[in-house]
Amino acid sequence: MVFSCTLNAQEISVENFQKEFQLHITASQSPIKIDGILDDSIWQTAEKKTDFFLKFPTDVGRPKNKTIVQMAYDDKFLYVAFTCFEKGKNIVQSLKRDVGHLDNDAVAIALDPLNNHTNGFFFAVNAFNAQSEDQVSMSQDNDLGWSWDNKWFSATKKYDDRWTAEMAIPFKSLRFPPGKTLWGVNFLRVDMKNNEYSGWTHVPTNFKIYNMGYTGSLIWDRTPANPGKNIVLIPYATGGIQSDQENGQPTKGTMEAGLDAKFTVTSSLNLDLTLNPDFSQVEVDKQVTNLTRYDLFLPEKRSFFLENSDIFGEYGIPGAITPFYSRRIGLDKDGNPIPIIGGARLSGSLNSTTRIGIMNMQTGAKGDYSPENYTAISYNKNVLARSIFKVYFLNRENFQSDADKKADPLNAWGRNLGSTFDYFSRDGKWNWWYAYHHSFKPGLTDQNNFQETGFAFNGKKFSSILDIATLGTNYYTDMGYVQRINNYDALRDTTIRVGFKHVYLSASYYLYPKNPNSNVSKQTFKMENYTVVNPDYSFNENDLSLSYQLEFKNTRFFKLLVFQNSVDLLYPISFTNSTPLPAKAYQYSQASLTYTSDTRKLFSYSLNYTGGQFYNGLISSMSGTITVRSRPHFNLLFQAEFDKLSFPDPYGSTELLLLSPKIEYNFNTKVSWTTFLQYNTQANNFNINSRFQYRFKPMSDLYLVYTDNYYTTPLLQNKNRAIVFKLNYWLNL
Repeated sequence: MVFSCTLNAQEISVENFQKEFQLHITASQSPIKIDGILDDSIWQTAEKKTDFFLKFPTDVGRPKNKTIVQMAYDDKFLYVAFTCFEKGKNIVQSLKRDVGHLDNDAVAIALDPLNNHTNGFFFAVNAFNAQSEDQVSMSQDNDLGWSWDNKWFSATKKYDDRWTAEMAIPFKSLRFPPGKTLWGVNFLRVDMKNNEYSGWTHVPTNFKIYNMGYTGSLIWDRTPANPGKNIVLIPYATGGIQSDQENGQPTKGTMEAGLDAKFTVTSSLNLDLTLNPDFSQVEVDKQVTNLTRYDLFLPEKRSFFLENSDIFGEYGIPGAITPFYSRRIGLDKDGNPIPIIGGARLSGSLNSTTRIGIMNMQTGAKGDYSPENYTAISYNKNVLARSIFKVYFLNRENFQSDADKKADPLNAWGRNLGSTFDYFSRDGKWNWWYAYHHSFKPGLTDQNNFQETGFAFNGKKFSSILDIATLGTNYYTDMGYVQRINNYDALRDTTIRVGFKHVYLSASYYLYPKNPNSNVSKQTFKMENYTVVNPDYSFNENDLSLSYQLEFKNTRFFKLLVFQNSVDLLYPISFTNSTPLPAKAYQYSQASLTYTSDTRKLFSYSLNYTGGQFYNGLISSMSGTITVRSRPHFNLLFQAEFDKLSFPDPYGSTELLLLSPKIEYNFNTKVSWTTFLQYNTQANNFNINSRFQYRFKPMSDLYLVYTDNYYTTPLLQNKNRAIVFKLNYWLNL
């Protein structure tokens, strides 16, 4: 390479990345054994790339330790080989699958088979061969969740002066169009002893390493072979014993079976089917103390809804206002689970610029609740360099009786139609968007739309977001989530819908040390302001926060935040069992301190204290996390939160306690045992969830799950419990 070690990322225009960073891939003439040893003949001749750039804690200079990456292929697999030079023991936090690359000695490859700089795949393996993979989307806030799963192979090997890794990724897993001989590619190396993240291309520190706008060129010596038809059947069987004392149900045994299936329609378009799906093995939701006036947004973890989920889900404001939220499927209008009979999803790419998603799910009846059908259709078109135009249609149909329709007409059906345009500059620094969303409900013809516009700038030293939205009182999202629209009236024990308009503004300034030997990696100054007005433009709420964060190269960080809130409360609300706070204007301020120790240590901790005013009272909150490790097998994570709320008479006081230890033991990369204990006085629930997993073949698992729920008041009176086994088998035809 011709660049010096002090080269700034901005000196290479992003348009020239794929000219400056090129890797030529050639076919292997003999089978490659995936054992991590790298003694196959192809690795003696395959092109090597060694000049990695620092990505974190700074993007200036080269990493301390050298990395070599090579690639090859045959008719079935794409192969990747890494050689990571270093001495001493590796730092690996866990052997559990989908642990991710953060805080682990690890390597990864980012792939953009379409080379459209918007979507792709990310495959990572740590030094002890724990695999993680995910799909990557265009979203600015896209943090990998590792919930998407697919079948691939890897192996690692430790030497005195290095460790090596081999990957074999089936072409059938990559969803690529035929005829392309130029793919986007990038590579990641994590060196935890030096707390350095480095990449093959020079990605600015303000972007993720898997940002597809900063990939290099993967140049094929010939067109990759069409992987042909791919048919995967994943049958499962489950059974167990469960009791439900809370609802007076006797102990009973259950036996169920079902099937998931994947069919390749084209090399980049996939059909997924599910029949009687079961999600008993899905990790339990993390409980939190909720001191807001609104429902919480919880992430989707069910595997069927995750592949190409960005096609359906990246509309609106993630976590705040979104027309499609797949966790609504399989729940009644009060949030109680109902059985899913089956469903189908066609998703993927029609060509290098067009992606589609069509999904239909059918639920069954439960008690007095009728069966429902859910349909979601989404069309995504890449335009300009990296911009996207998207259109969607959603429909929920409830097959209720005529009498139920008269009693609750709004539950009969709900439909949503909308579109959005996201402009991204080629370097990803500038983003502008406009969206229009419309809902349809029986008898509602006005105040039923949601509009949003805004822009974002993401620079190395400065970033900012401005978002302006207006949402009508009659905007319904039967398959979505709107955080603020439902307002609970504690005096009348009812919920009232009120639309709103908001303006959100944030600005962040980053300081990096001039001395490369400084212990500090970054300082961040941030301002956020969120203003909400009612439909008639009368004032509702304003949140203003100022924060300072100091990050150290050894992973420690310190954060100070001050917060000021003004709210004209629309309806009475109660945080205690006493008289609700009256609906009137309030102003209150708080301050918060957070400190996190070196997370690479076998013992680490994080502490937070928040105190100040809360409406017309006072709040004092303490939370912390203690992590104890015996790497790489044992992890103990103990989290606790205590909140004390004090209001003047007659509004009462309360103390809330949340204890949530997590115990994890990984016998090896195939066998793990994880136990959650969650004691939550606000929810009056003590939950035990213990899960044993044995991956006896790639993507084929045996689970044994024990779950138990008790009241915290009266102490440890049982609500329900169950023990369930599940066996699923991934079968390629």
